[in-house]
Amino acid sequence: MPPPDTPVVPSPTPTPALRLDAGRLPHLLAVLTADGRELIGPVVSGGAIVYGPITGADDLPKGLVDDQAPGRYRLVAGESGTYFDHVATANSWKTFLFPPEQKICDIAHADGALTVTAPPVDAPARAFIGVRACDLRAMGILGKVFDNGDFADPAYAARRRNALIVAVNCGRAGGTCFCTSMGTGPKADGGYDLALTEVPAGGDGAPAYFTLVAGSDAGRRILDRLDLNRATAAEVETAAARVAACADSMGREMIADAAEMLGDNLDSPHWQTVAERCLNCANCTMACPTCFCSTVEDVTDLTGDNAERWRKWDSCFTLDHSYMHGGSLRRSGAARYRQWITHKLAHWHDQFGTSGCTGCGRCITWCPVGIDITEEARAVRDRAAGT
Repeated sequence: MPPPDTPVVPSPTPTPALRLDAGRLPHLLAVLTADGRELIGPVVSGGAIVYGPITGADDLPKGLVDDQAPGRYRLVAGESGTYFDHVATANSWKTFLFPPEQKICDIAHADGALTVTAPPVDAPARAFIGVRACDLRAMGILGKVFDNGDFADPAYAARRRNALIVAVNCGRAGGTCFCTSMGTGPKADGGYDLALTEVPAGGDGAPAYFTLVAGSDAGRRILDRLDLNRATAAEVETAAARVAACADSMGREMIADAAEMLGDNLDSPHWQTVAERCLNCANCTMACPTCFCSTVEDVTDLTGDNAERWRKWDSCFTLDHSYMHGGSLRRSGAARYRQWITHKLAHWHDQFGTSGCTGCGRCITWCPVGIDITEEARAVRDRAAGT
C-alpha cells in the first residue's frame, strides 16, 4: 500500500509530556472557552455518541463505551470510568468543516440586472475536543480536496484555520476499527495543537490522569496557562502501553495491496455479489470522514426575482450522482459500489497521493446490512486468485 498522506498541519516536535489529573480536565476546557472558542466534543444523542457542542466536561460521555460491529452500534457502561474510551463517533469532524448544507450565493433580479452576493463565511473559533488519529488523518485528506491552493474552498480553509485541535490517543479499539493497517493510528502523529492520552484509575487506588503534549505554538500557549507538572517516566510509559495495546487489538485489517489489486479487478464478478446485499442507502458515504461528493441546488421565491444556491452533500450511491445527458453512467448497484470502494482505496491515490480511507470503521458499523469494506477487498482479491 502506498504510504499514508501527511497530516493536515505539520506539527513541530511535541513538548515533553505533562500530567493532567482527570479532575482538572474541566480547567483545560475552561481555558479554551476563555479564549473565545466554542467547544465541540463527544456527546450522547439519539442512543449514540456524536460530536456536538459542549459547555464543559460534564457533557462528555464519561463511563460509556460503544459496542460496534458490522451493522450494529450499542452504548454500554464501561469498566474504567474514562472520558474517552469510546471509539469512532456516529458522525465525524467533516460535519463542522464541510457542512451538509452550505449557501453558496444569493441571486437577485431587479431593473433588468442580476446581482450575485456571496454570504459571509461562517467560521467561528472552535476547539475540537477528542479528535482521534484516524480523524486527524481524514482532515488532512479533506485539506487536499478543499484547501489545496489551486482549487481552494475559502469557507473550508477558514473553518480549519479557526479550529484548535485537542487530539486523544486511543486506549481502546472498537470492533470495526482498522486504523493500524492503514498507518493512521491509534496514536496521533501530527496535525494537533494538544494531544491527550488517558490513563484510568488503577486498582491500587492510583487516580486517573492524562498525559498532555503540545504540537503547535497555539498548544504551547495553552499549556503555559495550566501550570502542570511534567509527567514521570513511569506515567508516560503507562500511557504509551495503553495506546500500544489498542494497536494490537484492532477489530479489522485492510489487505496490504488493496490499491493495486482493486485497480486490476474492475471487472470482477464479485461486484454483483456485493450488490445483492447493498441497499444503495449511502450511509457509508454520509458517515465517512473523507467522502466529499456534493450537489448544487437552486431555490427561488414565488416571484422568480430572488434565488439561493446551496451546496449539499451527495453520494456516489445515488442514481443522479453520475447523471449526464442521456442518463446515469452507473445505473446498477454493482457499478455504484465498485465506484465507491475503488475510488476510496485505489483511485484516490491517483488524485491526491493517498488512500481515501483512514480505517475508522464507520462505514462498517453504520451499514444496515453490515457490509465490511475490509472483507469485500479481501473477497475481490481471493476471487481473482481462485481461492
